[in-house]
Amino acid sequence: MPSPAPLPARPHDRRGTVRGMRIIATGLLLVMAAVYLAARLLEHRHSGWGYLRAFAEAAMVGGLADWFAVTALFRHPLGLPIPHTAIIPRNKDRIGDSLAAFLRSNFLVPQIVARRMGRIDLAAGLGRLLARPPLEGRKRSGKLVAALLEGAADERLANMVKSAAVRQIGAVEIGPLLGQLLDAAIAEQRHRPVIDGAIDWIGRTLDANQGMFRKMISERAGSILRWTGLDETVATKVLEGLFKMLADVADDPHHPLRDKAEEGLARLAWRLQHDPEMQARVARFRDSALENPALGAWLDGLWESARGALLNAVHDPDEVMAGRLGEALRNFGDTLQRDESLRRSINRFARRAVASIAVNYGDAIVSLVSETVRRWDTGTVTSRLENAVGRDLQYIRVNGTLVGGLVGLAIHAFDVLA
Repeated sequence: MPSPAPLPARPHDRRGTVRGMRIIATGLLLVMAAVYLAARLLEHRHSGWGYLRAFAEAAMVGGLADWFAVTALFRHPLGLPIPHTAIIPRNKDRIGDSLAAFLRSNFLVPQIVARRMGRIDLAAGLGRLLARPPLEGRKRSGKLVAALLEGAADERLANMVKSAAVRQIGAVEIGPLLGQLLDAAIAEQRHRPVIDGAIDWIGRTLDANQGMFRKMISERAGSILRWTGLDETVATKVLEGLFKMLADVADDPHHPLRDKAEEGLARLAWRLQHDPEMQARVARFRDSALENPALGAWLDGLWESARGALLNAVHDPDEVMAGRLGEALRNFGDTLQRDESLRRSINRFARRAVASIAVNYGDAIVSLVSETVRRWDTGTVTSRLENAVGRDLQYIRVNGTLVGGLVGLAIHAFDVLA
């Protein structure tokens, strides 16, 4: 079983590594200085010391030149305000703008995002993770998700999530979708419990409101029927007939009234899919519902509930994966790995969602990067960049010292042997 990938170095680990490499590079420069002094004192004893002196002399020049170049990137060498030094602190704002422009032109272009997302089978990876989540992966993922969710209490983020949800719902052609769902339900006989429930509800409503129905029948009966008291008898017969009819419809799966109800549902499903007038009516209802403040409050509550539930889950991933939710997630993971059509749909949705984020929020992300770098003080910028690339820069100093020494040795040998 392959070992897990090493974690990225933490900031304080990187600082320690940079400091260690700086000590090595400076120590090598001091060693070359010591070798140069020794060789200079002993050069008259043997010609070989001349070669060593030339190597050490050129190594000091190369090491000092690279020390100056590396230091000039981040600060003034020896604190002297030499022109064209402290390059990064002086150009902090321009670096932030360039980084933001680079992100915008290379990562936040919808076509590029969609093309790169098209190469990733996100659904298959998600399926493998859900079906057999590694213990360390669960803990690490849980900490990451918890950090993201705990930082997601900002009202602007909640509004962003709500706006995105409203926009996605508003873009859905809900009429054809409802029609397809209704068609599928009828084909799989899943509409019958709905009809049974409607029959039961009508029966209970009649039974609970018998007095009101009797009064309505009495008011509509003629004065002769009321004078003779037959209005009560008529009301009783009507109610008994209605109760008997409902009982017959409930007991007989092939009752004509059931057939009529199914015909009505099938006709509704067809109209939802093919009748522009019906689709427009449903779309108007959808738009009206989206403009209702109650929906906004419901989405706010849904976001907070989902965030709270996820926080509780990620703080104890082992307990979650051991329960019913864990079993459901594992089953879903297995289904994702087997069902190519489902994977294709999820990948297509993810591709469109990420491309939509690039379109709608690309400029905001770019502005956030640029403004964040602008707000950093020069010490923060210098520290973060130096921690990120400082180790390689110290290697440049080491290489400059050694390469300079070899060049000096070659020149000295050519001078002696020519």
